[in-house]
Amino acid sequence: MLHAAAWTNVDGAEDDPQGAAAVNVGGTKHAASLGPIVYYSTDYVFDGRKLSPYVESDPPNPLSAYGRSKAYGEAAAGEQAWVVRSSWLFGSTGNNFVRTMLRLGAERDEVAVVDDQVGSPTYVGHLADATRKIVQLPYGIWHVSAEGQCTWAEFTQAIFEEAKLECRVEPISTDELGRPALRPAYSVLGSEKPEAPRLPHWRDGLRECLTRLGAR
Repeated sequence: MLHAAAWTNVDGAEDDPQGAAAVNVGGTKHAASLGPIVYYSTDYVFDGRKLSPYVESDPPNPLSAYGRSKAYGEAAAGEQAWVVRSSWLFGSTGNNFVRTMLRLGAERDEVAVVDDQVGSPTYVGHLADATRKIVQLPYGIWHVSAEGQCTWAEFTQAIFEEAKLECRVEPISTDELGRPALRPAYSVLGSEKPEAPRLPHWRDGLRECLTRLGAR
């Protein structure tokens, strides 16, 4: 069973950590009681102090209430589960960074975007394809995210370039943005498992997503 339901409001979890835990921990425990699950987790279980990609054996040390709820959720999934950690997810449906930036890029001449957080934007279509392979592998933790890395500002610039939007990107710091929840400065994921699925580069995922949206 795919357990994709989650509290994903990172900043909102700071105001309501119990609510985030009820969904991400309690909900996961209930889902796991029905049988083996695929539990989708996050790069935010790490503190971002490492300067090379995090692998499955690296110990979690979340900085935020959201990150803690996802880390506890991994444990709640149980031993008969595939814990799939991914990062910076985006797709052609729902609320996500790419769709937000497309809207802002069409409305504004300039957007300010954080340029001191580094990660790997991952297209959910590629993650879905990889999940089919994961469930043929042993239970445990698997890191599955796009190849390559960038900052949010660099990702935004790529979105505008691919979508041919004339909007400038103003790089700012995390401190300048002033969000309630702490985010890891570096949260690139890698896998130490040779059999782990490898995803395409994040730019390939971006192009595929924009094509589905009719934006390129």
